[in-house]
Amino acid sequence: MIGGFIIRGNASKPVVLRGLGPSLTNFGIPPANVLNDPVLELRGANGALITSNDNWIDSPQKTQIQGTIFQPTDTREPVILAVLQPAAYTVVLRGAGNTAGIGVVEIYDNDDTLDSDLANISTRGFVLTGDNVMIGGFTLGNSNTPTNIVVRALGPSLASFGLSDLLPDPTLELHNANGTLMISNDDWHSDSASAAQLITNGLAPSNPKEAAIFMAAAPPGQFTVIVAGKNGAVGTGLIEVYRLAP
Repeated sequence: MIGGFIIRGNASKPVVLRGLGPSLTNFGIPPANVLNDPVLELRGANGALITSNDNWIDSPQKTQIQGTIFQPTDTREPVILAVLQPAAYTVVLRGAGNTAGIGVVEIYDNDDTLDSDLANISTRGFVLTGDNVMIGGFTLGNSNTPTNIVVRALGPSLASFGLSDLLPDPTLELHNANGTLMISNDDWHSDSASAAQLITNGLAPSNPKEAAIFMAAAPPGQFTVIVAGKNGAVGTGLIEVYRLAP
């Protein structure tokens, strides 16, 4: 699984990256289905490896992780602490020994008082059906100021990056912390008001079958994004969340 994020602003940003697998059994995922030994890599915009971690308990940053809210409940799960300049970054989650299973990549802004922010997060993976659709989450936290956001689900346009087996017609749902559906979309241009904002902000998908949502004044809180294939289709897809500049 490949995640990405963009740091925007004028100051270096402390971030926390986590890769979860075994602990997902606490959320009802069968033990046989989880990624038992996740490995996490942080890479720069050019793909160069910055740092990696297998088990947080073996990390040179162990003392900075242990006892904090970022300590995973399973010692096999990796954590990376980093202070990064404004730029684009990639996070790769894989299984040790080429193992496979359900995993989660998490990215945290560890100091929101600085003159920089997480402007974008994204995750690419293979979208299946039923309980195995792609599920992403994000939190707009600590600020009482509503935020304009864009959420996108890409599939066909990923061919321009040399990818194959793509999700032919992504559908997109945005849910609040209670699981209530707030907005859904199939083709991004089907909602004229949202489409106009996507075009204005330069975030309109290049393929008409891809899904996207513009949400004005999103309140602080937790959100869940669900990407599936229309009519049960499967394939590689990408979730993107953008926080628009004020």
